Amino acid sequence: MNRKIAIALAIAAAAAGNAFAEDYNSYNPAFQSTLGRAQVQAELAQFKQSGVNPWSKSFDQLRGFQSARSRADVVAEYVASRGRVAAMTGEDSGSAYLAAAHPRSARALLAGSPRSAQ
Repeated sequence: MNRKIAIALAIAAAAAGNAFAEDYNSYNPAFQSTLGRAQVQAELAQFKQSGVNPWSKSFDQLRGFQSARSRADVVAEYVASRGRVAAMTGEDSGSAYLAAAHPRSARALLAGSPRSAQ
């Protein structure tokens, strides 16, 4: 039994062939910077002086956000769209809602309709 397994593994290893690594530079061509060393260092110093670290766990990207709409406007829009959202995410994926909204095109697209009815 062990001999059969060893032979099978040897055949599988021989059939697999050799694996060759691709050249790194074929996927990543040489990088050409458009900024000088002094410019990059100046940007880094400015970033450090700002005191903002977007990679920090306590970074709040919405701290200075100001909405152009009021809460009442957003709530009213949400309430108005609930019926459409419920219809489109229902059991029939919105088929009945769309058929009611576009009765002429829905009638023309029904499968099995006789040609004379159109």
